[in-house]
Amino acid sequence: MGRVRGLLASVTQTVWMVGVLLRAGMIPLVRPDRYVRMIAVVRRGVTATTGIALAAARAPRRTALVDERGALTWAELDAGCDAFALGLLSLTGGEPRTVAVLARNHRGFVHGLAGATRAGSDVLLLNTAFSGPQLRDVLVREQAAMVVYDQEFQGVVDLATDGLEVAEVVAWVDDATALAGRTTVDTLVDQHTGERPGRPSRKGSVILLTSGTTGTPKGAKRGADGGAGALAAMFDRIPWRAEETVVVAAPMFHAWGFGQLAVAAATTCTVVTRRRFDPEATLALVEEHAATGLAVVPVMLERIIDLPDEVLDRYPCRSLRFATASGSRMRPDAVLAFMDRFGDVICNSYNATEAGLISTATPADLRVAPDTAGRPVRGTTVRLLDDDLREVPTGEVGRICVLSGSQFSGYTSGATKDFHGDYMVSGDVGRFDADGRLFVVGRDDDMIVSGGENVYPLEVEKTLDAHPEVHESVVIGVEDESFGQRLAAYVVLRPGAGVDVDGLKAHVKAQLAGYKVPRDVVLLDELPRNATGKVMKRLLPAATGPDLAGS
Repeated sequence: MGRVRGLLASVTQTVWMVGVLLRAGMIPLVRPDRYVRMIAVVRRGVTATTGIALAAARAPRRTALVDERGALTWAELDAGCDAFALGLLSLTGGEPRTVAVLARNHRGFVHGLAGATRAGSDVLLLNTAFSGPQLRDVLVREQAAMVVYDQEFQGVVDLATDGLEVAEVVAWVDDATALAGRTTVDTLVDQHTGERPGRPSRKGSVILLTSGTTGTPKGAKRGADGGAGALAAMFDRIPWRAEETVVVAAPMFHAWGFGQLAVAAATTCTVVTRRRFDPEATLALVEEHAATGLAVVPVMLERIIDLPDEVLDRYPCRSLRFATASGSRMRPDAVLAFMDRFGDVICNSYNATEAGLISTATPADLRVAPDTAGRPVRGTTVRLLDDDLREVPTGEVGRICVLSGSQFSGYTSGATKDFHGDYMVSGDVGRFDADGRLFVVGRDDDMIVSGGENVYPLEVEKTLDAHPEVHESVVIGVEDESFGQRLAAYVVLRPGAGVDVDGLKAHVKAQLAGYKVPRDVVLLDELPRNATGKVMKRLLPAATGPDLAGS
């Protein structure tokens, strides 16, 4: 009977998956010769960037990418990736093990990313906010043989590569007179256009770096894991449809932005992007290109909805069917305000570089609970465990442990995440409500013990953010001689706000237990964030007393 039940479950899953992919347009009706080309692409080997070649085989004349230099069709983008792969091989004299890419969102990023995997190299995607020493540490640790970078990062690259044998290629040129003979992506593409590289000796992977908000970012290697099942799980919650247009504002070097690029290629959608995020310019792109999708990190959505009404009124964005976000928590007021203006379009996902997509909140979920991470996607199971590895009851907080088909195989250092059986420990803590919605309470290591009481800072942050004069906040634990630890809150007020430190403390005290009231409150002009919008807590100024206020 067990074998029969297993077979039925497998059949049911396959039927569901095929239905979702058909609805999304992933199984196309095209000319027979294009099916042949798509099969040939798969036979060359499937990697995390194979979707680009598949899209070129399926719809070669469809626009693939629109950046500040104009538009490329899928055939043109695919040919450029092939050409860069050959240029890379000729420049290095072989298949370099790892190629690093330090670039913003544009065609050069895509050429470097996909071209390197076609040359059999692993691609290390670098944070554009890295300092020279940070970049050097990562390049050395990951043994990068080449770095592909935007010209604006020349100084950082020079500092990082001093004394290292690392080939350099410029992906985006701002000033051609300052190139000083350096090789560019455009040069390599022009030299090898029309040529196709042979099958490499190994399959290249994409190395995504963890956010590194509390320390050195780690490299997590990902291939084409998850497959059709992972795509179906996403399409089941987020209404991607084939051959539409999506504005990707999220940084593509980050797991979320990279994932949106990969999904767009898999669905042959047109990707519209620009190198630097600007909230009004992003709305203008949606409006100009009648985009049906918008991919952001949460702080971008917040910056958009914080624009003055007279600016927002210029861009009704009626074409928008979904705005998908992930990477950090979103202000509940921003979620509701965005949907009130642009319709119920937000899909908020909880994912991890190491685990892939874990859960997604639909617009219906967010209307009821705007701070929820939604329900686990199909094919993924989430368990919440206490310190004794027992599942916690509904409503109680436990460690989030994930079982899915798209988990990474380990860090490039050889280390891996903690596991309980087959379940990966995410490092976050959360709770389920009675309707099965997941709420991420914070990081497991964020919990502080103050005077013997356990406190998760996120609960205090949400309470502060609910104050009408607070723009955003972050709460951390700091050492305290009397209590072991105490809460310190860093708050950015809205323009013209009149509330003071005592007023903020009173606001928290009116809604939470007394031991959850921050003893330190620091007023800042802005919170230090990385390129993906996450607050860099290690860069916060020191809180030196129980009644500190500054600006």
